[in-house]
Amino acid sequence: MKPLFAFMKKEIMETARTGKLIILVLLFALFGIMNPAIAKLTPWMMEMFSASLAESGLTVANVQVDAMTSWGQFFKNIPIALIAFVLIFSDSFTREYRSGTLLLALTKGLARYKVVLAKTVMLFSLWTLGYGLCFSITYGYTAYFWDNSIANNLLFAAAMWWLFGVWVISLLALLSSLLQNNTSVTLCTGGISVFAYLLSAIPKAKVYSPALLMSVNSLLSGVEETKVYREAALVAVVSAVMFVALSVLNMNKRQV
Repeated sequence: MKPLFAFMKKEIMETARTGKLIILVLLFALFGIMNPAIAKLTPWMMEMFSASLAESGLTVANVQVDAMTSWGQFFKNIPIALIAFVLIFSDSFTREYRSGTLLLALTKGLARYKVVLAKTVMLFSLWTLGYGLCFSITYGYTAYFWDNSIANNLLFAAAMWWLFGVWVISLLALLSSLLQNNTSVTLCTGGISVFAYLLSAIPKAKVYSPALLMSVNSLLSGVEETKVYREAALVAVVSAVMFVALSVLNMNKRQV
């Protein structure tokens, strides 16, 4: 286990040294602050634009905001944060191939599967850290301004979106074990995620699509029940495990 922990320590230091950890924290903290801030400023912004809209013949009614408005912003902005996460860490594997540090680690006795596990665990941990930070800041400010209790199944909805992020990161790990550069990894990860999203638009297929885990607004409003997400969550978990397992197999066969 010592080589595994040593490699994970190297990954942590590399993430901190390159500034990626600071960028990650600042990015998710910014989104966490923006969610309630945008909701709070919405009536003021609408009032500012009401005069110019009135000249065009449009009437702006009084806008009422509450905790649901803030959480609506959270689930609108978190996809952007996930995209940024993928862009930042898409070179997690490919950087090792280019620099030759992976070959050095393997010659020192580190098993290939440990490389995959160490990097995947690191990505999961960083996603959990960033997502948890964003959620906590939004929750705190929303509770200060409004009442979080009006959002139905809030923790479950947040867990579903976190799980979707885990699924995307598992896919990122798999593609990183197959492709040579981070641009290809990023494009393929985005392409497959978009395909899963399009699949969720098909009535008979959407209950099995991991992308369904992103559609939580109806859950927050109480229109949908938690059981609607059962199959999609199961598919996301099983496929994520399969992605990591395939990553290990691909890494074992890869020339480095």
